[in-house]
Amino acid sequence: MNKSFSEIIKKGLYGFSRTGAGRGLFTWLVGNMSFALPVDRLKETTTLVAFKHPSPDYPFHVLLVPKRKIASLMDLSDEDQLFLLDVFSTVQELVKSHHLEEAGYRLIVNGGRNQEFGILHYHLISDKEFNKTD
Repeated sequence: MNKSFSEIIKKGLYGFSRTGAGRGLFTWLVGNMSFALPVDRLKETTTLVAFKHPSPDYPFHVLLVPKRKIASLMDLSDEDQLFLLDVFSTVQELVKSHHLEEAGYRLIVNGGRNQEFGILHYHLISDKEFNKTD
């Protein structure tokens, strides 16, 4: 499969994931079969998957998604402590490995009307490009 065809498939699946049925399927896949997601994984733990955004708004744009269904930041509970530790340790690891500290970075979580996708997720963004080896 050539890269451009692969990118077309990823963008198509991204578009589908923004529909009602697609959100449900994506949420189920993340929680039950994350290995089947056609994404460029950067890190996976028992509680989250971190991958390159399929339709990035920034040169460096990573999504961090919980494997457990959590609708929004407001739905976090005590049982999500390990997930939150994984989020921040993964962000620290990505910032170090991609040398984002000097370039600057932001960690964003959207909520309410600003949350377009129906599952909690974080955006790690920077104006710095991905490392050439990624």
